Amino acid sequence: MGNNMTFARVRHTIFARHSNPWSAWSRWATAPLLLVPVWRRSWSQGMLLGAWFAVNPVLFPAPADQRAWATRAILGEELWVVDHPRGAALAVDAAAAGAGLLAVLGAWHRRPVPTVVAAGASMLLLMGYWELMARYYETHRTADTGG
Repeated sequence: MGNNMTFARVRHTIFARHSNPWSAWSRWATAPLLLVPVWRRSWSQGMLLGAWFAVNPVLFPAPADQRAWATRAILGEELWVVDHPRGAALAVDAAAAGAGLLAVLGAWHRRPVPTVVAAGASMLLLMGYWELMARYYETHRTADTGG
């Protein structure tokens, strides 16, 4: 039980810091850069981007409040991950991941149009997912946070 409590605390700390709009938006905006090392077959660029994506969620402090849409989306995702509900959010998240995989395949085969279209679709779907997560936060935060 101690390990579960520790994991929950670590998860909460990471989500709290990642809910800073600077963290959420900078990670979203730089996601297409993940295709560069695939396109160029560059392990060093991949490791640099991997380091950025690993550090980004804890680079910024937790926001002072939950007014920002990105903050509510990330905090909603934390609640959603814990609750494991099935539904539209799961389908949108899966579609975004599928589009991301198509973008990676396009980059691997060095086909610019499929790469750009799939990456754009993935990013747009992620915005839909964030909207669903922000709504999830609004409807579930009272039960889970007492406020």
